[in-house]
Amino acid sequence: MEFTHIYYLCFYISHYIIELEPYKKNKILSVIIPLYNEEKSVTIVLEMIAKVQLPYGIGKEIIIIDDASSDNSRQVVEDYIHNHPAMNIHAIFHSRNSGKGSAIRSGIEFVSGDYVIIQDADLEYDPKDYATLLKCMIDENRKVVYGSRFLKKENKHSYQSFYWGGRLVSFITNILYGQRLTDEPTCYKLFEASLIRDMNLECERFEFCPEITAKVSRLGYKIKELPVNYYPRSIEDGKKITWIDGVEAIWVLIVYRFKNIRNFRK
Repeated sequence: MEFTHIYYLCFYISHYIIELEPYKKNKILSVIIPLYNEEKSVTIVLEMIAKVQLPYGIGKEIIIIDDASSDNSRQVVEDYIHNHPAMNIHAIFHSRNSGKGSAIRSGIEFVSGDYVIIQDADLEYDPKDYATLLKCMIDENRKVVYGSRFLKKENKHSYQSFYWGGRLVSFITNILYGQRLTDEPTCYKLFEASLIRDMNLECERFEFCPEITAKVSRLGYKIKELPVNYYPRSIEDGKKITWIDGVEAIWVLIVYRFKNIRNFRK
Protein backbone atom coordinates (compact mmCIF):
# COMPACT_ATOMS: atom_id res chain seq x y z
CA MET A 1 0.00 0.00 0.00
CA GLU A 2 2.83 2.39 0.88
CA PHE A 3 4.54 1.63 -2.45
CA THR A 4 1.33 2.55 -4.32
CA HIS A 5 1.09 5.88 -2.49
CA ILE A 6 4.72 6.68 -3.23
CA TYR A 7 4.21 5.76 -6.89
CA TYR A 8 1.26 8.11 -7.31
CA LEU A 9 3.04 10.88 -5.38
CA CYS A 10 6.04 10.64 -7.70
CA PHE A 11 3.71 10.57 -10.71
CA TYR A 12 1.93 13.78 -9.72
CA ILE A 13 5.18 15.56 -8.84
CA SER A 14 6.75 14.63 -12.17
CA HIS A 15 3.57 15.69 -13.98
CA TYR A 16 3.67 19.08 -12.18
CA ILE A 17 7.32 19.59 -13.13
CA ILE A 18 6.64 18.69 -16.77
CA GLU A 19 3.76 21.19 -16.83
CA LEU A 20 5.79 23.92 -15.14
CA GLU A 21 9.11 23.66 -16.96
CA PRO A 22 7.90 24.80 -20.41
CA TYR A 23 6.49 27.90 -18.72
CA LYS A 24 9.82 28.71 -17.15
CA LYS A 25 12.09 27.81 -20.07
CA ASN A 26 12.70 29.78 -23.25
CA LYS A 27 11.41 32.99 -21.70
CA ILE A 28 13.10 36.34 -22.31
CA LEU A 29 13.82 39.29 -20.02
CA SER A 30 13.73 42.58 -21.92
CA VAL A 31 16.09 45.12 -20.35
CA ILE A 32 15.15 48.69 -21.29
CA ILE A 33 18.01 51.17 -20.92
CA PRO A 34 17.08 54.86 -21.33
CA LEU A 35 20.38 56.58 -22.09
CA TYR A 36 21.49 60.19 -22.01
CA ASN A 37 25.13 61.28 -21.84
CA GLU A 38 26.55 58.14 -20.23
CA GLU A 39 29.51 57.45 -22.54
CA LYS A 40 31.76 56.48 -19.62
CA SER A 41 29.45 53.94 -18.01
CA VAL A 42 27.17 52.42 -20.66
CA THR A 43 29.74 49.84 -21.80
CA ILE A 44 30.29 48.72 -18.20
CA VAL A 45 26.54 48.32 -17.67
CA LEU A 46 26.21 46.26 -20.85
CA GLU A 47 29.07 43.99 -19.75
CA MET A 48 27.44 43.54 -16.34
CA ILE A 49 24.13 42.57 -17.97
CA ALA A 50 25.89 40.13 -20.31
CA LYS A 51 27.44 38.30 -17.37
CA VAL A 52 24.23 37.91 -15.37
CA GLN A 53 22.83 34.38 -15.10
CA LEU A 54 19.04 34.36 -14.91
CA PRO A 55 16.92 31.63 -13.27
CA TYR A 56 15.08 28.90 -15.18
CA GLY A 57 17.17 29.39 -18.31
CA ILE A 58 15.62 32.78 -19.06
CA GLY A 59 17.37 34.67 -21.85
CA LYS A 60 17.95 38.41 -22.31
CA GLU A 61 17.30 41.09 -24.85
CA ILE A 62 18.64 44.60 -24.36
CA ILE A 63 16.86 47.65 -25.72
CA ILE A 64 18.91 50.85 -25.55
CA ILE A 65 17.26 54.17 -26.25
CA ASP A 66 19.73 57.00 -26.73
CA ASP A 67 17.76 60.15 -26.01
CA ALA A 68 19.79 62.43 -28.31
CA SER A 69 22.91 62.39 -26.13
CA SER A 70 25.26 65.32 -26.65
CA ASP A 71 28.35 63.31 -25.73
CA ASN A 72 29.78 60.23 -27.47
CA SER A 73 27.17 57.78 -26.09
CA ARG A 74 25.69 56.93 -29.50
CA GLN A 75 29.05 55.98 -30.98
CA VAL A 76 29.95 53.93 -27.91
CA VAL A 77 26.68 51.98 -28.22
CA GLU A 78 27.09 51.43 -31.95
CA ASP A 79 30.66 50.20 -31.45
CA TYR A 80 29.59 47.83 -28.67
CA ILE A 81 26.83 46.30 -30.81
CA HIS A 82 29.23 45.90 -33.73
CA ASN A 83 31.80 44.17 -31.52
CA HIS A 84 29.24 41.87 -29.85
CA PRO A 85 27.11 40.48 -32.70
CA ALA A 86 26.01 37.47 -30.63
CA MET A 87 24.27 39.64 -28.05
CA ASN A 88 20.58 40.38 -28.50
CA ILE A 89 20.76 44.21 -28.48
CA HIS A 90 18.46 46.70 -30.16
CA ALA A 91 19.35 50.39 -30.31
CA ILE A 92 16.95 53.28 -30.81
CA PHE A 93 18.29 56.79 -31.37
CA HIS A 94 16.06 59.78 -30.69
CA SER A 95 16.64 62.78 -32.94
CA ARG A 96 15.87 65.16 -30.08
CA ASN A 97 16.07 64.93 -26.31
CA SER A 98 12.59 64.20 -25.00
CA GLY A 99 13.17 62.73 -21.52
CA LYS A 100 13.56 59.43 -19.70
CA GLY A 101 9.85 58.62 -19.77
CA SER A 102 9.68 59.18 -23.50
CA ALA A 103 12.73 56.95 -23.98
CA ILE A 104 11.14 54.16 -21.95
CA ARG A 105 7.93 54.40 -23.97
CA SER A 106 9.97 54.08 -27.17
CA GLY A 107 11.71 51.02 -25.74
CA ILE A 108 8.45 49.32 -24.77
CA GLU A 109 7.37 49.40 -28.42
CA PHE A 110 10.32 47.11 -29.28
CA VAL A 111 9.88 44.61 -26.43
CA SER A 112 9.63 41.01 -27.60
CA GLY A 113 10.34 39.36 -24.24
CA ASP A 114 8.10 38.00 -21.49
CA TYR A 115 9.35 40.23 -18.67
CA VAL A 116 10.51 43.84 -18.69
CA ILE A 117 12.89 45.64 -16.33
CA ILE A 118 14.19 49.22 -16.43
CA GLN A 119 17.97 49.69 -16.13
CA ASP A 120 19.70 53.05 -15.85
CA ALA A 121 23.16 53.33 -17.43
CA ASP A 122 24.76 55.13 -14.49
CA LEU A 123 26.04 52.15 -12.42
CA GLU A 124 23.81 52.93 -9.42
CA TYR A 125 22.04 49.56 -9.69
CA ASP A 126 23.52 46.07 -10.06
CA PRO A 127 22.08 43.76 -12.76
CA LYS A 128 22.95 40.79 -10.55
CA ASP A 129 19.69 41.59 -8.75
CA TYR A 130 17.65 40.62 -11.83
CA ALA A 131 17.76 36.97 -10.82
CA THR A 132 16.22 37.54 -7.39
CA LEU A 133 13.45 39.76 -8.75
CA LEU A 134 12.64 37.35 -11.59
CA LYS A 135 12.57 34.30 -9.35
CA CYS A 136 10.11 36.03 -7.05
CA MET A 137 7.89 37.06 -9.97
CA ILE A 138 7.76 33.54 -11.39
CA ASP A 139 7.61 31.51 -8.18
CA GLU A 140 4.93 33.74 -6.63
CA ASN A 141 3.09 34.33 -9.91
CA ARG A 142 3.31 38.13 -9.64
CA LYS A 143 2.83 40.75 -12.33
CA VAL A 144 4.92 43.52 -10.74
CA VAL A 145 8.04 43.38 -8.54
CA TYR A 146 10.12 46.38 -7.40
CA GLY A 147 13.66 46.37 -6.08
CA SER A 148 13.93 48.50 -2.94
CA ARG A 149 17.10 50.36 -2.02
CA PHE A 150 15.77 50.96 1.47
CA LEU A 151 15.18 47.31 2.35
CA LYS A 152 18.94 46.68 2.20
CA LYS A 153 20.33 48.45 5.24
CA GLU A 154 23.94 48.35 3.99
CA ASN A 155 23.09 50.66 1.10
CA LYS A 156 24.35 54.22 1.31
CA HIS A 157 22.60 57.31 -0.06
CA SER A 158 24.35 60.27 -1.66
CA TYR A 159 22.14 63.02 -0.24
CA GLN A 160 19.72 63.21 2.69
CA SER A 161 17.34 65.21 0.51
CA PHE A 162 17.09 62.34 -2.00
CA TYR A 163 16.70 59.79 0.80
CA TRP A 164 13.84 61.61 2.51
CA GLY A 165 12.32 62.64 -0.80
CA GLY A 166 12.08 59.00 -1.84
CA ARG A 167 10.60 58.11 1.51
CA LEU A 168 8.00 60.86 1.19
CA VAL A 169 6.97 59.82 -2.32
CA SER A 170 6.63 56.21 -1.10
CA PHE A 171 4.56 57.29 1.91
CA ILE A 172 2.16 59.29 -0.27
CA THR A 173 1.91 56.35 -2.71
CA ASN A 174 0.88 54.06 0.12
CA ILE A 175 -1.77 56.46 1.40
CA LEU A 176 -3.27 57.12 -2.04
CA TYR A 177 -3.08 53.62 -3.48
CA GLY A 178 -3.08 51.18 -0.57
CA GLN A 179 0.37 49.77 -1.35
CA ARG A 180 3.08 49.00 1.21
CA LEU A 181 6.13 50.34 -0.59
CA THR A 182 9.41 51.53 0.90
CA ASP A 183 10.92 52.73 -2.42
CA GLU A 184 8.42 53.86 -5.05
CA PRO A 185 11.03 55.86 -7.08
CA THR A 186 13.34 52.85 -7.51
CA CYS A 187 14.76 52.28 -10.98
CA TYR A 188 14.34 48.50 -10.72
CA LYS A 189 10.74 47.98 -11.70
CA LEU A 190 10.06 44.51 -13.12
CA PHE A 191 6.83 43.82 -15.03
CA GLU A 192 5.23 40.99 -16.87
CA ALA A 193 5.65 42.23 -20.44
CA SER A 194 1.99 41.86 -21.41
CA LEU A 195 1.04 44.24 -18.58
CA ILE A 196 3.39 47.10 -19.41
CA ARG A 197 2.89 46.76 -23.18
CA ASP A 198 -0.84 47.18 -22.64
CA MET A 199 -0.40 50.28 -20.47
CA ASN A 200 -1.32 53.65 -21.95
CA LEU A 201 1.64 55.73 -20.73
CA GLU A 202 1.90 59.49 -21.14
CA CYS A 203 5.16 60.24 -19.32
CA GLU A 204 7.94 62.33 -20.84
CA ARG A 205 10.55 62.74 -18.09
CA PHE A 206 11.08 61.21 -14.64
CA GLU A 207 7.33 60.97 -14.04
CA PHE A 208 7.42 57.45 -15.53
CA CYS A 209 7.85 56.05 -12.01
CA PRO A 210 4.81 57.61 -10.33
CA GLU A 211 2.65 57.16 -13.44
CA ILE A 212 3.29 53.44 -13.83
CA THR A 213 2.98 52.85 -10.09
CA ALA A 214 -0.32 54.74 -9.97
CA LYS A 215 -1.78 52.91 -12.94
CA VAL A 216 -0.85 49.36 -11.91
CA SER A 217 -2.17 50.15 -8.42
CA ARG A 218 -5.47 51.49 -9.72
CA LEU A 219 -5.80 48.39 -11.88
CA GLY A 220 -5.63 46.26 -8.75
CA TYR A 221 -2.07 44.89 -8.75
CA LYS A 222 -0.18 44.59 -5.48
CA ILE A 223 3.49 45.44 -5.85
CA LYS A 224 6.01 43.13 -4.23
CA GLU A 225 9.32 44.61 -3.02
CA LEU A 226 12.69 42.92 -2.54
CA PRO A 227 16.01 44.44 -1.38
CA VAL A 228 18.52 45.39 -4.07
CA ASN A 229 22.03 46.81 -4.12
CA TYR A 230 22.51 50.55 -4.60
CA TYR A 231 25.65 52.55 -5.34
CA PRO A 232 24.62 56.22 -5.51
CA ARG A 233 26.53 58.80 -7.49
CA SER A 234 26.74 62.52 -6.89
CA ILE A 235 25.46 65.44 -8.92
CA GLU A 236 29.07 66.09 -9.89
CA ASP A 237 29.25 62.54 -11.28
CA GLY A 238 26.21 63.15 -13.44
CA LYS A 239 23.13 62.49 -11.29
CA LYS A 240 20.28 64.15 -13.18
CA ILE A 241 17.21 64.01 -10.95
CA THR A 242 16.41 67.07 -8.77
CA TRP A 243 13.98 68.08 -6.02
CA ILE A 244 11.66 69.47 -8.71
CA ASP A 245 11.20 65.92 -10.02
CA GLY A 246 10.17 64.85 -6.53
CA VAL A 247 7.48 67.53 -6.41
CA GLU A 248 6.29 66.50 -9.87
CA ALA A 249 6.14 62.85 -8.75
CA ILE A 250 3.79 63.74 -5.89
CA TRP A 251 1.60 65.78 -8.23
CA VAL A 252 1.43 62.88 -10.74
CA LEU A 253 0.43 60.48 -7.97
CA ILE A 254 -2.40 62.78 -6.91
CA VAL A 255 -3.62 63.36 -10.48
CA TYR A 256 -3.76 59.67 -11.42
CA ARG A 257 -5.55 58.78 -8.21
CA PHE A 258 -8.63 60.51 -9.60
CA LYS A 259 -8.29 59.95 -13.36
CA ASN A 260 -10.68 57.67 -15.21
CA ILE A 261 -9.30 54.14 -15.07
CA ARG A 262 -10.73 53.31 -18.51
CA ASN A 263 -7.94 55.33 -20.12
CA PHE A 264 -5.12 53.42 -18.40
CA ARG A 265 -4.98 50.63 -20.99
CA LYS A 266 -4.46 50.95 -24.74
